[in-house]
Amino acid sequence: MDRSVPQYVDRSVPVPLGNRVPWYKSTFPTYAGIFLWVGFYLKLAEPTLTFASVSTCLWGLLVAGILCFALYYYVPAMLGMKTGQPLYVVGTSTFGTTGGYLIPGLMMGFLQVGWVAVIGAVAADFIMKGLGQTSRTLFSVIAVVWIYSLGWVAIKGIHHVARVAKFLNWVPLIMVIIVFWANRGGISHYQTPHSDEMTGFLNVLTVVIGYFATAGAAGADFGMNNANRKDVVLGGVFGIVVGVLIAGGLPILAVAGYLGNGGQGYDYSAAIASIGALAPIMFFLFAAASLVPSCFSSFIASNSFSTMLPKVPRTVSTLAALTLSVILAVTGVASNLVGFFSIVGASFGPICGAMMADYLLAGKRWSGPRAGINWAGCIAWAVGFLVGIPEHLPGIPASWVHADNPSGLYSLIVGFIVYIVLAKAGLRSPVVKGQEALSTAE
Repeated sequence: MDRSVPQYVDRSVPVPLGNRVPWYKSTFPTYAGIFLWVGFYLKLAEPTLTFASVSTCLWGLLVAGILCFALYYYVPAMLGMKTGQPLYVVGTSTFGTTGGYLIPGLMMGFLQVGWVAVIGAVAADFIMKGLGQTSRTLFSVIAVVWIYSLGWVAIKGIHHVARVAKFLNWVPLIMVIIVFWANRGGISHYQTPHSDEMTGFLNVLTVVIGYFATAGAAGADFGMNNANRKDVVLGGVFGIVVGVLIAGGLPILAVAGYLGNGGQGYDYSAAIASIGALAPIMFFLFAAASLVPSCFSSFIASNSFSTMLPKVPRTVSTLAALTLSVILAVTGVASNLVGFFSIVGASFGPICGAMMADYLLAGKRWSGPRAGINWAGCIAWAVGFLVGIPEHLPGIPASWVHADNPSGLYSLIVGFIVYIVLAKAGLRSPVVKGQEALSTAE
């Protein structure tokens, strides 16, 4: 073992080229499944259709998909493909071997705790709607059982979940098409209540980017299973750009049609309920489709904590993480989807921005792990986070710098610029001797 680098770096083994798979078997279905999860588009219509026309919202989805692909996904995916290494390893060139413990190491774990809570809350709510119940106690029981049981499944049988995902991920697509078709007649009758096209457009960017930010950085974990740049590009274009347009566009059209037909409320669940007798079954199916993202988020959180905190038994760290997820779900904190997406965007926007800057400065390759704390990366993240943090977050002084929507995009840009400036000023720590990167693919 090399004592000059932490265990989590030294023990990581690159994925061999012979084990790589094509984009349509890896990156594409993974990202398509991420966007097809109902939590993405459940609250998408209210901050967008309230201000902008349907056509403006669709253009916003296209632009958001392109930005997610180009700014958040591409560099991490290329780093993963070229090195065969996951995010927590390739991130050490940007944040250092010590700084990498927190960014993106433990941070990914803590945000996945939030994702487990959000997914559990959405699934429990849809089960309640399918049962026609409103009891808060029953909701809490369902959320508790959901989170703890699927957390256990994720740890003990994630390979089985991956097999189920190949089929279960497409269930929401079928239902999204059905809901759109049932409400299509009212689309032409929809009238925007508050005409502010730019606000609606920017809100689309905010929600999509915030939702995608962690998945974009995780492109390294997906890219390390790709053999070449073509797989990285095609998987991203079809999984992200096309995925956003379809998984976001059809629900927005469905909600617009529902409202145009005289319906009340911008929540996508209202458009589902308008289906009639089929609605309860659809609520159950949407909940069932949440099994896969719930298991994957639990697995990622568990891996993050066990990798970064190897002295803490995996069972203990995982149980603690799931318990925190349960608390967030049953107290209703996890129900604020748009707010959560904004926090995610502020947290991972500057990570992606700093990684992009480091990638370009290194000649579009991975430079290798940097010793200790790479202050250029850590400071770039901190400044970007302060710019991107939502102004409504409790406890943040009004005097702290913040940006209007899309805050997640601004945080990435700031992280990118600050990293380049600090790197040029000599604040990057040196690459660990003997650990210079060797690409496994080009």
